[in-house]
Amino acid sequence: MNSGDDIQVVTFRVGGQEFAFDILQVERILRYTTPSPLPKAPRFLEGVMPYGDGAVPVLDLRKRFELDASIREETRLMVLELDTQRVAVLVDEVREVLRVDTTTITAPGPVVSGLAAAYISGIITRPGRTIIILNARKLLSATERLELDKLGAA
Repeated sequence: MNSGDDIQVVTFRVGGQEFAFDILQVERILRYTTPSPLPKAPRFLEGVMPYGDGAVPVLDLRKRFELDASIREETRLMVLELDTQRVAVLVDEVREVLRVDTTTITAPGPVVSGLAAAYISGIITRPGRTIIILNARKLLSATERLELDKLGAA
């Protein structure tokens, strides 16, 4: 196995499903704090939270995937770097950093369809676990990114 073909992913849970982002897209993981709501904010946006010397928009992945969304002790915000924008995504729990051989990542099959298929860049299968790798850059559509720009939240 060539170690040059490994990637590191950060795994996390949303509802009953395990997901992952490429570690290079994850800037920081923070405890949950309630975001400040924005007037006229789009539906996918929970609000903004202070970050660094500015603010980042908060996107609730549970709502994006139409899952039950309650805040628990393990709820976390993952700050992601999306090209020119940063966004914090709300997840139920951050699990671990995994090193994965890229040859073991399978393409999303025809089973994965609908809205979520657009966000998926691959699937990792482990005994008793299926981890869906999300492409952070695809979580927001071009239109949604423009809306964020207009809000001055990004």
